[in-house]
Amino acid sequence: MEEPENYKKGRGAQINTKNRFLKNQHVQEHVEGIDDWTERQEPTQYLEQEAKSLVNKVTSPDVGMWYSMNPYMGCEHGCIYCYARNAHEYWGYSAGLDFERKIIVKTNAPQLLRKFLMDPKWEGMPISLSGNTDCYQPAEQKYRLTRSLLEVCNSFNQPVGLISKNGGMVRDKDILKELANKKLVSVMVTITSLNEDLRRVMEPRTTTSMQRLRLVQELSQEGIPVGVMMGPMIPGLNDHEMQRIMLAAKEHGATSTGYTFVRLNGSVKLLFHDWLYKNFPDRADKVWHMIEQGHGGQVNDTRFGVRMHGEGDIAGIIAQQYRKYGKLYGMNAEERDLDTTSFRRPGAQGRLFD
Repeated sequence: MEEPENYKKGRGAQINTKNRFLKNQHVQEHVEGIDDWTERQEPTQYLEQEAKSLVNKVTSPDVGMWYSMNPYMGCEHGCIYCYARNAHEYWGYSAGLDFERKIIVKTNAPQLLRKFLMDPKWEGMPISLSGNTDCYQPAEQKYRLTRSLLEVCNSFNQPVGLISKNGGMVRDKDILKELANKKLVSVMVTITSLNEDLRRVMEPRTTTSMQRLRLVQELSQEGIPVGVMMGPMIPGLNDHEMQRIMLAAKEHGATSTGYTFVRLNGSVKLLFHDWLYKNFPDRADKVWHMIEQGHGGQVNDTRFGVRMHGEGDIAGIIAQQYRKYGKLYGMNAEERDLDTTSFRRPGAQGRLFD
């Protein structure tokens, strides 16, 4: 697959979309002169911040989590389909290139979590890492915030769920094993394609699919419960890979799988459209129309209970495949009961909620 001329290698988004909250913004009207700065390959910036809060209550009933925490905002992985891109507009940035190269780092995240868990009203409900951006994105190598958050969780016996597509998680398998021994952790590794040509343009700064499968294997061998999230499934691009991914997941020790149907909310619609027609001009129209068919004629859907898996014939075929191969390989979603009864504040005597 050949990249278009002037393609920004290593980035998913190829443009900066308009921020709906800003009145005045930079735009490019010409390809020469003073506008050349918009074409430069800018390095990733880490914007350190003393945050005021960390743990958020999740109000959406169909995302499978009650609470979440995000030590990083923005994500260098650059996955073109990422629903979290729109959140970057709240910080004054674009959901496009800015989302990938301006990473907000909550340097005081561990302290905020400890303070939150010390609240007498908190009863140890599971918290997910992360609700939006990947907690093992490249910034984690420098800041180690995810590692520190896991250490805080371990000291409180606080149950935690992890989802990532970065093989760097293997660094923390020691503390994940400690948490697993106490039934305090559940891990999902996202694998959307085994085709490296597709992965490189769709998720440009993520680890390879084989590295992720090796991560699944290493965690499984340590007794850490791990599943594979095949999300999103994009008709005409990766939906035909579902069986292969599920089989590979099983062979590497995963015990469950999940999937979502792609939906393009807010600015992600423009970004994905631009990316799709630049990278797959031969089938872009077909892919776009199939996404629309999965959401009642739109590419986005806000209806709880429908938006995650879509509707109609295309979405129905994908759902049927998931059920069929999940039954064949014993790999459909499973409920993982994390222990919420052993939560305790350091120094407390006995259980907190007897």
